[in-house]
Amino acid sequence: MNHNSLPNKRRRRRKETPTNSTGGAENNDDFGSENQGAVKTKELKQILTSLLLLEEQEKSEQEEFAKEEEENKHLFEANHKKTTKVMWDYYSNVQQHHSDLEQLDGVRKRKGRGNSAAVTATASACAAEEEVVSSNKSSEKGAPHRRLWVKNRSKAWWDLCNSPDFPDEEFKKAFRMGKDTFELICNELSSVVAKENTMLRDAVPVKQRVAVCIWRLATGEPLRLVSKRFGLGISTCHKLVLEVCTAIRTVLMPKYLQWPDEKKMRDIKDEYEDMSGITNVVGSMYTTHIPIIAPKISVAAYFNKRHTERNQKTSYSITVQGVVDPRGVFTDVCIGWPGSMPDDQVLEKSALFQRANTGLLNNVWIVGSSGYPLMDWILVPYTQQQLTWTQHAFNEKIGEVQRVAKEAFVRLKRRWSCLQKRTEVKLQDLPVVLGACCVLHNICQMRNEEMDPELNFELIDDEMVPEIQLRSTNARLARDAIAHNLLHHNHAGTSLL
Repeated sequence: MNHNSLPNKRRRRRKETPTNSTGGAENNDDFGSENQGAVKTKELKQILTSLLLLEEQEKSEQEEFAKEEEENKHLFEANHKKTTKVMWDYYSNVQQHHSDLEQLDGVRKRKGRGNSAAVTATASACAAEEEVVSSNKSSEKGAPHRRLWVKNRSKAWWDLCNSPDFPDEEFKKAFRMGKDTFELICNELSSVVAKENTMLRDAVPVKQRVAVCIWRLATGEPLRLVSKRFGLGISTCHKLVLEVCTAIRTVLMPKYLQWPDEKKMRDIKDEYEDMSGITNVVGSMYTTHIPIIAPKISVAAYFNKRHTERNQKTSYSITVQGVVDPRGVFTDVCIGWPGSMPDDQVLEKSALFQRANTGLLNNVWIVGSSGYPLMDWILVPYTQQQLTWTQHAFNEKIGEVQRVAKEAFVRLKRRWSCLQKRTEVKLQDLPVVLGACCVLHNICQMRNEEMDPELNFELIDDEMVPEIQLRSTNARLARDAIAHNLLHHNHAGTSLL
């Protein structure tokens, strides 16, 4: 054996070995690329299969939708045909009914023409007799013909009240005023509320019209009872109440409820100064609430939370703000704002506030409660916890002035009981009715109509302190000066001492 040949063989093996390892790696790469290609092909097939399935599903859905559309179309056409047939049948029946009516009218006309001769003969036969009767009753010659369908109601109660022999005290209990005052109101309203007789019926007299309205306001009784009292229909009574209230507000309010002129203003200042020692006071102001039925709109605005909590019963109301003179006669009213509004907001909505903004209330005071803010023309009591003797004395005297307005509202609600409870009057008509009550109150006060002592009423209106109590620094200084003068000029009360 040749030893030189062994190294050569080893060298050849070493050279072949790297060649073989490189070829194996290439084979592995080819195998991996083939696997990746197979995976991609499989994924592509899956995607194509999903697309085909989606396309088939969409096609089937379109076919179902088209089928439903076709069915709906057939159903609509069937319903349309059925409806058309019913309408044509109804139209045919109506036509037939009209033709029958025309035939019946023709028969009636022929019968009427046949009977006209007999009616004419009868009328001519009675003409002479009617002329004799009409000549004997010349006073009834022009009287209108009364229809037989008019219901005959009893007016005995009103006839009794309207008689001259009816006692004045009983009349006052029923109508809250004497006969003379009632006659005055009737004469003032006669030209507005009077109606003429018609061929259907006689007009309701002026006195009865006014009496219906006043008795309804005084008692607050429902319209069915008003109807029985006066022998009139319910709808007629309702109409009369609104008509007379409107006439009172239109004719009597400018005369009996107005802001005082200069002469009356001086008298009012003097009376309030004699009462309280405070100068330049032209009025006492108060705001009350009138209960109403829950309105159909803006319910939350009319909800009275304070009355609801106190009475444990849901309450709705509207407000009446009034300024009165020392006799308790209203000189200014603001009616109809929702019951959820506090006193200071109602004041800002009033014509009185606008009058003050134009400077017509400069250098004068209107006294209000703690529910109003202190302003250049509104004087209110001190409301802080710790009060000095001077402030106590001021509150006592200003309370006397403020009590005048509150007592005026007490008399207003005592005299007109319709203001004490919810009424049947609609919300849009309430300002007219309330305005009429204030005017009638003024007339009674001016004529010194006494109140029935049996008419008791307790007025409770919760006061809310306004968010901004002080609206003017000058007003604060003026109030302090007034309080100082009251105490040091012996005008203050002695209840504190």
